[in-house]
Amino acid sequence: MTMNFRLIATNHTSFTVSDLDRSIAFYRDGFGFQVVSHAPRDPKLVSHITGVAGADVVTAYLRGPGHMLELIEYKAPAARGKVESRPCDTGFAHIAFDVDNVEEAMKQAVQHGATAVAAPCEINAGPNKGRRIVYVRDWDGITIELIEGKS
Repeated sequence: MTMNFRLIATNHTSFTVSDLDRSIAFYRDGFGFQVVSHAPRDPKLVSHITGVAGADVVTAYLRGPGHMLELIEYKAPAARGKVESRPCDTGFAHIAFDVDNVEEAMKQAVQHGATAVAAPCEINAGPNKGRRIVYVRDWDGITIELIEGKS
């Protein structure tokens, strides 16, 4: 297959959150991300981009080691729901962070409002074999995988 473009890099990962200030604090204070932008966006443009009529959002960009995270809180439209998916559900997504101490990272996440799905365990196959991992979920259902080892 011939491609007439070139993928250059990953720009960011984005999550829609219920309380932008709470989520900013979670990633900033719990994981050391730095806020690089925090501002409303043009509702007309956001509606055009997303296909959500009447969209009114406030967006924050946070920079972490090797990655940019975008957090979006919708102020409108009033009729909006919450995604409640399980890892086995099609469309489920999570973000994974490499950490040097999975237990301490999990404790920090829990102290900032997340819930550990299970105790950390060792991966027994694949490219992360031998590394310890744990899933944590925040109050919006966003799942974060913490992987100990390699950087």
